[in-house]
Amino acid sequence: MFFKRKIYDELKIWKEKYADKYAVLLEGARRVGKSTIAEQFAKNEYRSYILIDFSKTSKDIKDCFDDIYNTDLFFLRLQAFTGIDLYKNESVIIFDEVQLFPKARQAIKHLVADGRYHFIETGSLISIKKNVQDILIPSEEMKIQVHPMDYEEFCDAVGNSYLALQALYKTNKSVGQGLNKKLMRDIRIYMAVGGMPQAVEAYVNGDNFSMIDQIKRQIINLYEDDFKKLDASGRLSAIYHSIPAQLAKGVKKFRVSSALGKRKSTNDEKMLYDLIESKTILPSYNSTDPRVSLSQTKDFNSYKLYIADTGLFVTLMFIDRPVAENEIYAKLLSDKLPANLGYLYENLVAQMITATGRELFYHTWEKKDSTHYYEIDFLISCGEKIAAIEVKSSGIGKHESISVFRKRYSKDVKECYIISQKDIDKIDNIQYVPVYMTAFIENINIK
Repeated sequence: MFFKRKIYDELKIWKEKYADKYAVLLEGARRVGKSTIAEQFAKNEYRSYILIDFSKTSKDIKDCFDDIYNTDLFFLRLQAFTGIDLYKNESVIIFDEVQLFPKARQAIKHLVADGRYHFIETGSLISIKKNVQDILIPSEEMKIQVHPMDYEEFCDAVGNSYLALQALYKTNKSVGQGLNKKLMRDIRIYMAVGGMPQAVEAYVNGDNFSMIDQIKRQIINLYEDDFKKLDASGRLSAIYHSIPAQLAKGVKKFRVSSALGKRKSTNDEKMLYDLIESKTILPSYNSTDPRVSLSQTKDFNSYKLYIADTGLFVTLMFIDRPVAENEIYAKLLSDKLPANLGYLYENLVAQMITATGRELFYHTWEKKDSTHYYEIDFLISCGEKIAAIEVKSSGIGKHESISVFRKRYSKDVKECYIISQKDIDKIDNIQYVPVYMTAFIENINIK
């Protein structure tokens, strides 16, 4: 099943403006839909295409790359082995799972320079990094990040009107209790299923949540296999699995020592950056002074970690059970899980902000005469000013941190938001936004 993806439009821009000079590399975590998008684009936008999947291609195909300097012979052999005719300026060649055959990625420089055809590459980032140590990375390569399906793509897949949501937001009026309840249930379905295309397809096909949970567990197992390629000890997996627990505790920064049960070492830091580069997680860095550029005040020693797909986050919450039962998902959908779900909504907002192309930042500062601290969950740059976001599971209760933040940085704050289950509202100069409208906040959406 092919779902409408925003990345398709980015590929159209690449084909129109850049494909004569650059190959495009679709990079991202496993199972986010890179291969499907590449092939669907090739089918729709070109007269013909050749797909080379390096996870299962023949030795004959691989041998073609031994003499890449003779491009005439290379393309003739490729057409002969595949039985597919290529047409100048009308055909594209896809190198799928290119990380498994680095020689093909190195060949991009010469193939693009030849100028006859276009080239699309796909690959898993952990494996790409592991396998490029002895090759020349081509400069003739444009990278496009592929994320899990965002909420707009999910709505399109399941038949919900995203445009109606956007229109409701623009009215700046409450949607009403009944509609807000329905829309919150819709977003909780997205939280439960997530944005991995296989899980979304299972939901669209009517599979129950136990089956959907099993699909997500299989994806997590694939990630763990990738982690072991970089670290056979299992420490990368331990860091990944500890993310929900550390968010649940409300700690002001992620602690590698808590995940591994030992003091952090230099090698542990390297593994952490490998994990970040895999795109399976989302880092959020503490901005030490939000009055200045957020990226310039990024504290690399103080960060939080989120799971790149909230559906996988939900599965990780119950990974100790053989398969999460339908009852657990039923409670999630009706907002009746016993635990405080604030950290789950926080992960969702992190994913939604990332989908707009932004980096994640937060801010903490100490309370006067106290061992406790204030915290703003997310900061967004708005020109010379900033927007502050606090995420709540219900929207009801104290919001001391954001109130103090507004006073502390009054000259620098453009807007303050509380994202929760509460309907649209504005109280004491703080804008309340229901979580399903997160992507419509003008200060977040930069696309």
